[in-house]
Amino acid sequence: MAIVSVIGAGSWGTALAHLLENNSHDVTVWSCVESEINMLREHHVQKEKLPGVKLSDKTVFTSDLKEAVTDKNVIVLAVPSPFVRSTAKNMAPFIKDDQIIVNVAKGIEESSLMSLSQVIKDEIKNADVCVLSGPSHAEEVGAGIPTTIVVGTSKKDTAEYLQNIFMSDVFRVYTSSDVTGIELGAALKNVVALAAGIADGLGYGDNTKAALITRGMAEIARLGIVMGGRLETFYGLSGIGDLIVTCASMHSRNRRAGILIGQGKSYEEAMKEVNQIVEGVYAAKAGIKLAKEHNVTMPIIEQVNKVLFEGASPKEAVYELMVREKKVENLDIRVLYQNNPEITW
Repeated sequence: MAIVSVIGAGSWGTALAHLLENNSHDVTVWSCVESEINMLREHHVQKEKLPGVKLSDKTVFTSDLKEAVTDKNVIVLAVPSPFVRSTAKNMAPFIKDDQIIVNVAKGIEESSLMSLSQVIKDEIKNADVCVLSGPSHAEEVGAGIPTTIVVGTSKKDTAEYLQNIFMSDVFRVYTSSDVTGIELGAALKNVVALAAGIADGLGYGDNTKAALITRGMAEIARLGIVMGGRLETFYGLSGIGDLIVTCASMHSRNRRAGILIGQGKSYEEAMKEVNQIVEGVYAAKAGIKLAKEHNVTMPIIEQVNKVLFEGASPKEAVYELMVREKKVENLDIRVLYQNNPEITW
């Protein structure tokens, strides 16, 4: 049995707490929102964000961050990406050396262009920071629907330890040392999911969505390989797997927001209606900044930015993608990959 704290009581944090307690671990759940903690203490259900998933009577709920992170084997950081730095900074004074912290948020910090694991390490320099990612809607994990996911860390023993903690007969966990590839796939797939939702909102069909998924992943892989990620990661669970589920499911807040934008709403209106953090809106600007910094062409990410922030119409964006100059499929990815050294434990 491990002693685990989940920092963040949203849908994903609650689903992971439920999974961990079902795996017979000692679980604490933290939220900075006192009303949220009171609700969980009274009902043991996150009634607003994950109704129907009841947490154990043994689960501890607290709004005291020191209590939540002290003397834990594993800390799962499950706050939305815009709040990762501030939460990590507040945690830092209470964190012991080599504390395992598992980040499950997906994004890139726009101001620094750091991945979220880099953000955490920037604030908590003595921590052993890992990532958990893959096609895993909270609603389905909470319901015990079979799910596969990947844990990424530079330390093989930590990866295997976490694999044992999270893995169950309905939650299969793979390990990887490619933290960079996992995090870039996780963050930028949300931007492509916005594009897929926009296409749905415009009334386009399966052909369009398939094109966005495949060419979107080509863009993500181009950037990721230049930044040190591995090609197989982008065509694995945290890459194409997560991209497919986020582009296709109505559980996806990014797809739902994209549908509303395709129907004519602004991204602010769409986010308000979805009533949850839409990570792709935050990742879009960071993604195009990284593309320019590394001299990588990312036309889908570019057009999403134009729709979100520059007033371009969704139909105009699709037209611009369709009339781009002629290209050879995937040649650029092969060349980049051949020049990228293999990363091993």
